[in-house]
Amino acid sequence: MITLHTFGPYFGTPDPSPFVMKAMLLLKFAGLDYAEKRSGLRKAPKGKLPFIEDSGVLIPDSNFIRFYIEEKYRFDFDAGLTAEQRSIAWALEKMCEEHLYFALMAERWLDDENFAKGPAQFFAAIPMPLRFAVEKLIRARVKKTLQLQGLGRHTQGERDRLASADIDAIATILGEKPFLMGDSPCGADASIFGFTAAIMAPALMDPLRAAAEKHQNLVGYRDRILHCYFDSLSVTGSSV
Repeated sequence: MITLHTFGPYFGTPDPSPFVMKAMLLLKFAGLDYAEKRSGLRKAPKGKLPFIEDSGVLIPDSNFIRFYIEEKYRFDFDAGLTAEQRSIAWALEKMCEEHLYFALMAERWLDDENFAKGPAQFFAAIPMPLRFAVEKLIRARVKKTLQLQGLGRHTQGERDRLASADIDAIATILGEKPFLMGDSPCGADASIFGFTAAIMAPALMDPLRAAAEKHQNLVGYRDRILHCYFDSLSVTGSSV
């Protein structure tokens, strides 16, 4: 059986990472049985989650997990889509993963209130006063990453404006369709769900969540996928 390495449910979502939620859905879309394991970060091939183990093979990164499933299990996530639809879906997915993600990171890690409600939970097992030192170190690293990427050089208002444009684009392309490109999910739906669920995490409140929740089609999209693919008992709380 495939093992998917995750963080576990946090903030009222299946996982705090949109990329882990993406990997979950890719496996579900493909109809593959898998088990989740929450203690694999230290042996992650690229130092990040998610990664999967399949018959002794380690596959890191949600994009390469998708490619692996397509190649080994002969599953086409975009079956039935035109070349233009495939390209639009891919471009929208990468907008989320390479742009919107950093705005989400800033909201969670740089905002003191959201940090206390959210990422601070990751360090709960560390005894005081070491916990404060570790939190300070990791938050400084996140801030540096955002500075190097570029989004961290903007004010919060500027970041929110850029992120809101991304969210509006998702809502516009989704329209009244059940899924991104029609009546059935495609590969990009795994990523788009991950980001909409992460942005609208019940435990957190910030301008990105407000920007997403003004679009009823995005709220319905998030709820629809939760209902179809996830056990509701595992996503309604914010416990570790």
